[in-house]
Amino acid sequence: MSEGMSRACAEIVIENIIREISRECAARGHAASDSLVAFMVKAVILDPRNGFNVDRTLTKQDVQKLEGLCLDKLMEECSPSLDTIKMQMYFNMNYTSRREFLEEIHRLGESRLGVVSREITDSRGKTWEELHALYNKIITYIQLRSGIDSPADDSAVREAAAALQSVFPQTELGAFMVLLKRDKEQQLKELCMLVTGIQLFNKAGRRSGEEADLSELMPAVLTVALPVTAHSVEKELKASQTLAWKYTAVLERLTECDGPPAGRDVPVVLLKQALYNVRQHEAFLKMLLSDACVCAEHVETLQAELSSHMKLLRETVQSKMAVPTAKVFPLFKSISKLWSGLQDEGELLNVLSNIALNLQPFVASQAKIFSEAPLDVLLEASEVKTDEQRMAESSDERIVPAEMPTQEWLLPETTAGFSQLPLQYNAVCGHTLASRDGLLLPGNPHIGVLHHEEKFYVFSSKEAALKFAAGPGAFVAEVAEKAKQFPELIRLLELHQQFSRVSPYSEILLGETSPVKPVTKCESGTQTDVHPAGTGVVQSYEWNEWALRRKAIQLADLRSKVTHSAQTDLSHMRRDGATQTWLPKDAACQSKRDGGSSVPKPQVYLSGLRGQRDGRVVRTNLTRSVDE
Repeated sequence: MSEGMSRACAEIVIENIIREISRECAARGHAASDSLVAFMVKAVILDPRNGFNVDRTLTKQDVQKLEGLCLDKLMEECSPSLDTIKMQMYFNMNYTSRREFLEEIHRLGESRLGVVSREITDSRGKTWEELHALYNKIITYIQLRSGIDSPADDSAVREAAAALQSVFPQTELGAFMVLLKRDKEQQLKELCMLVTGIQLFNKAGRRSGEEADLSELMPAVLTVALPVTAHSVEKELKASQTLAWKYTAVLERLTECDGPPAGRDVPVVLLKQALYNVRQHEAFLKMLLSDACVCAEHVETLQAELSSHMKLLRETVQSKMAVPTAKVFPLFKSISKLWSGLQDEGELLNVLSNIALNLQPFVASQAKIFSEAPLDVLLEASEVKTDEQRMAESSDERIVPAEMPTQEWLLPETTAGFSQLPLQYNAVCGHTLASRDGLLLPGNPHIGVLHHEEKFYVFSSKEAALKFAAGPGAFVAEVAEKAKQFPELIRLLELHQQFSRVSPYSEILLGETSPVKPVTKCESGTQTDVHPAGTGVVQSYEWNEWALRRKAIQLADLRSKVTHSAQTDLSHMRRDGATQTWLPKDAACQSKRDGGSSVPKPQVYLSGLRGQRDGRVVRTNLTRSVDE
């Protein structure tokens, strides 16, 4: 069987398994998405404890066993591991980049206004009543698009109608009706921008003073979401971090003692699952908080620009009876664009807040199993350290590359872009994860980053770094085995690319569950001849028979010719001669010289000019002689 046919058969088998498991879950009253079922099938196949051979085709007994194991895992009650996988599936399906979030917000806004827009552009009204109804629809469209006031508010409708009347009188509906549909939609958007700018300017004009506070002009969605989103996400993040530090302290003590204390049954597996659960929740909340902070920064920038544009517009129209539209219309449009930007930030904050709120049910199982009192009993006298404290304790340790010259070490002071390095295992210490039975400790990049096989590893201590560097392959394999036993680690440690090469079924299943599809890239280049193959053209071919006849006559004539050559004494053993000369050098001469002389300054003194009415004036020459 060819490779393509075997892959097609594998896809059909996996699709049937997923469909059957989803149907059985629904029959038992548990809704499971195809993505969740596909990931669970992959996790069960990869787990070596289940006895599946990834290089062998699944038999009928294997399929039945696989379906039974997947159903058991999907039907588990109060399972932190299953909740973590569900959390990962939910986040992968609902979270995306800021740019794509804003594009989706714009798309939803356009679809929401699509009905009203089509009614306006498709209208063929001719009577006065029909045109008046069309004009009212334009006012409604502007209010819905701007979001300044509700269309149900009569005073707001009158204000919007007055603003529209100033830029688009009802008498111009005739010219609007003859436009093409595309031109109508464009004019609607421009009218909406102008009217929105006019309304915002009028609202700002009602505030006392030129430097009025524009906070009251902020969109309602932004006013509600801005102070709440970041605060609520930070509160949840602190709670998850506190739980993660407590679970880490308990597991750290248990792994140091090589097991639970005598006479006490400690659920180590559940503790590790709970740790992975809150660590994943913490990672997702950090991403949401970062996006919320970016939104807050954009809001500050947009508010400053809105204030400056409003001030400029006030100076332009102040105490003037009439202002050219070429001056004020661009300002109105600019204010409207800034207002729309603030609305987008408010909608984005709402989306982030909803995602954070929907993540809360996925951490409920670990909170139910390990409530505050039992967790404090497990802690006993253990010291609960924060991640920052662990970083500070290991900050003095530093790898010296000379201690292990066979490995490449990256240090902050010698590596450009050190903070942007893509750290393996999501910046978790790989040595601790492998040697201490799946314990998650944050790595400290300032100790030194190991560059091994195009991957960057960080460690919690210098000792862990040296041990890992002595045999990286064994530790990497051990981490992979831990991820097979706890499938939630695949997403938490970002091991999608590594597990996509493990099983022939992994690529099929991973395509639905991986948030970032593995793509291998490399730089390559080729160089070819201009004409690598011959053209097949016979250069000696001649189509003209007279030319062939002339050539034949020339060849026949050459038969009667003899070539003579002779060699003389002068030409015998003659060779080329060469001489070397000095190139002419630049020379310069001076043919003229500037000169100058100093002549004495004339000085004459006259006496008797003052004090004597009848006195005689005496002139005395005081000029010095030239010879002096």
